[in-house]
Amino acid sequence: MIKHIGYLLVAIFCTGPVFGQAPKQKPNIVVILADDMGFSDIGCFGSEISTPNIDRLAREGLKMTQFYNAGRCCPSRAALLTGLYPHQAGVGDMVKYKGSPAYQGYLNDHSATIAELLKDEAGYNTIVSGKWHVGLQQSALAYNRGFDQSFTMLNNGSSYFNSAPLYNDGSKITFMLNDKEITRSDTSKYLTQAITDFAIKSLNEIKNQQKPFFMYVAYNAPHWPIQALPQDIAKFKGQYLKGWDVLRKKRYEKQLAAGIIKKQWQLPARDKRAPAWDSLSPEEKDKWDTRKAIYAAMVYRMDACIGEILAKLKQLGKDKNTIILFASDNGGSADEVKSLSTVIQKDGTPGSVNSIDSYEIPWANVSNTPFKLFKRNTHEGGIATPLIAWYPGHIKAGSSNSSPGHLIDLMPTCLDIAGISYPTQFKNRQLTPLAGISLLDAFKGKSYIGNKTLFWEHEGSRAIRKGQWKLVAEIGEPWELYDLKADRSEINNLAAKYPDKVKALEAEYLAWAKKVGVVDWNTIKAL
Repeated sequence: MIKHIGYLLVAIFCTGPVFGQAPKQKPNIVVILADDMGFSDIGCFGSEISTPNIDRLAREGLKMTQFYNAGRCCPSRAALLTGLYPHQAGVGDMVKYKGSPAYQGYLNDHSATIAELLKDEAGYNTIVSGKWHVGLQQSALAYNRGFDQSFTMLNNGSSYFNSAPLYNDGSKITFMLNDKEITRSDTSKYLTQAITDFAIKSLNEIKNQQKPFFMYVAYNAPHWPIQALPQDIAKFKGQYLKGWDVLRKKRYEKQLAAGIIKKQWQLPARDKRAPAWDSLSPEEKDKWDTRKAIYAAMVYRMDACIGEILAKLKQLGKDKNTIILFASDNGGSADEVKSLSTVIQKDGTPGSVNSIDSYEIPWANVSNTPFKLFKRNTHEGGIATPLIAWYPGHIKAGSSNSSPGHLIDLMPTCLDIAGISYPTQFKNRQLTPLAGISLLDAFKGKSYIGNKTLFWEHEGSRAIRKGQWKLVAEIGEPWELYDLKADRSEINNLAAKYPDKVKALEAEYLAWAKKVGVVDWNTIKAL
């Protein structure tokens, strides 16, 4: 059994000059996760895309500017839900078995989700709406992992207008309503709206209950296929004809002005695989402008739906005692869907139900401003995420924190907020000790230094960050060393200058890799 320390921790969390008086019941918790959204894709982190509701959360709350995910959909979700590194939870890669427990492809028995612990040990109602993607086995599905109400998509991506197959390999897009498989055949309801509607419906159903709630809203936007509502696309069409070179520079300058990044962090050169915008023909510019307009429309609609959730919380009188956390599961995606042989090729009107497309390297390079590389990579472009924390009257409005944090920290944070501790056992299952640490001190404006050391491995891409130093390598490539205090853009590789630092960090990384079950990806690929 978990040792209850609820009233003490809630009182600590909610008292003091910034936090005001302790509420009568434990806080409600809402975690909102975007999918494949880059570091600079929301207004308060540099974007030109209109995101007034997310920007409001940042303006009235806290921005954490050196926060991290695990670099890909499945691993990040596993880390968020369990407070463990993905390999420790059994999801070191995607949802297919890859030959070892760390890569079994679904949440293992040595992990517990936030929902399981908050429901069983703190009396929370629990809701999930959106992308699940942490396993296809029954034991790993949301309704078996602590969620009272669940509307989930089990796959990595889906049409935004129905659940028609995306792939020509016989696989299907699977949606679940609690324990029942359902089909989304109504093309009039956009997926982002459907996810929002279920969240709001679930809140309505518990509005008269005195129990607090935990709600996990996992949007699929703006993951490919890039599809959006026509009226939303029209808002942005033509705005991107100046091109990615100009836009990257504008976002960079906006980030500097907002204090999101430091002036010594230079803007890296455009990814060498992306052409100069001025080299494109008018027809090519129009095509790329359309793609970026669709992507922007997806982010815009997600923000509008978050606004609906905020309005519902206020209508129900729940807003004053609800903490909201917002993040993204990885950096912008450089995937070229048209080149994937398993994807069904469609060429309808761009952004429509009959169009399967992505926005590719050039625009993903903009999404991840000012960082290099993309989703799947462990350079900053793949693993950096905004984290916004909002709790009116308790988190200081307009505050920021540049200490390093990670999605593994959300589990211990939620437990602290609810006033419970992490158990060694849960339902006769021996649990792996938490890898994350609570963010509570950062939220309270107290001294908070963050995680001293963080680790990553995804399909052979690997990294360790310890303090200001980061050691990173893509699969098959030698280690690179960066001083993130001076160069978070990862431009100046110091590996040759500090070989002893490389050796020391590599030794620490290898010890972690052995501990969590990392396997040589070249061996795994052969399976």
